[in-house]
Amino acid sequence: MSNQSKTTSSKSTSPSEASLQLGLERLVFFSDAVFAIAITLLALEIRLPAGDFTDDAALWQALLAIPDAYLAFAISFWVIASFWLGHHRLFLHIQRYDDRLLLLNFLLLMLIAFIPFPTTLISEYGNRTATIFYASTMVAIGLIMTLITLYVAGPGKLTDAPPPGTWRQRSLMRALSVVFVFGLSIGIAFINADWAMYSWLLLIPLTLWRRRRPGG
Repeated sequence: MSNQSKTTSSKSTSPSEASLQLGLERLVFFSDAVFAIAITLLALEIRLPAGDFTDDAALWQALLAIPDAYLAFAISFWVIASFWLGHHRLFLHIQRYDDRLLLLNFLLLMLIAFIPFPTTLISEYGNRTATIFYASTMVAIGLIMTLITLYVAGPGKLTDAPPPGTWRQRSLMRALSVVFVFGLSIGIAFINADWAMYSWLLLIPLTLWRRRRPGG
């Protein structure tokens, strides 16, 4: 076979730049859909305790009796939103993808889609087991997001130029702050489950501190 024939054959079997771009767009659209569905399902998991609430006073009492459900919803909403923002900014730097990125992204989306379930456990039970299970899910998501960031920011073929160092630092701090707060809460849960849940609010000052940093 001549060199010209080999070149033609290689071009016919390798994906074109246009098809790679289309595949990347489909990957981003699919990821956005998973994030959107997961964040929407959170509200559907807030349920009142069993009972008859036709009376106004009884309904108000029931609405005020589920603070853990509201807290879990708010935390889950903002954590998913934070990861979506990181995911969105991440893919702004990616010009192509490979099988490893697909695998890591699917693992991330699997865990994001799973969040409504541990959120329901917190809403309905709020005990040590539910708290640890919820926090462990968030830690796993933070670790996967960290791996994706390191993979994209490292040497490879996914970007035409290395992402800015400030972006890498910001993305890693966002993911690792989630790992830190929820990992810490797992230890606190063995002392008091309520303290562990309220420790998740540490994400607020950590986010504000991160934004004030030059690279944050």
